[in-house]
Amino acid sequence: MRQDTLSDALSAIRNAEHVGKQSCVVPASALVKNVLSLMQKKGYIGEYEFVDDGKSGFFRVTLTGKINDCCVIKPRFSVRTNEYAKWEKRFLPSDGFGYLVLSTSKGIVDNEEAKRERVGGVLVGYVY
Repeated sequence: MRQDTLSDALSAIRNAEHVGKQSCVVPASALVKNVLSLMQKKGYIGEYEFVDDGKSGFFRVTLTGKINDCCVIKPRFSVRTNEYAKWEKRFLPSDGFGYLVLSTSKGIVDNEEAKRERVGGVLVGYVY
């Protein structure tokens, strides 16, 4: 039984990337869909499609080979607008490399967009 579908999805993507697969299957949820669309917008994954299997469904994700690491952040820390540098230093390998994924009042956004819009939120994960 899955407890955290986002964690399962990012683990499946990371494992498939390390093995060198061209695509992978991840469990579906609204949060996973929003994170996948953010990753696609930033160029880390290719196309993804929802496949209805009569249960909760799943996403078939096309991989591009650009992900070094992606993971969820547990516990989900709250972030203020002036604390982004601290969290980038903690979870990203270098300045300007990779993105933090945040859940804000504006939806699921990356750290650059959250800084631009001056909103705080909750850390969900990272990708680089």
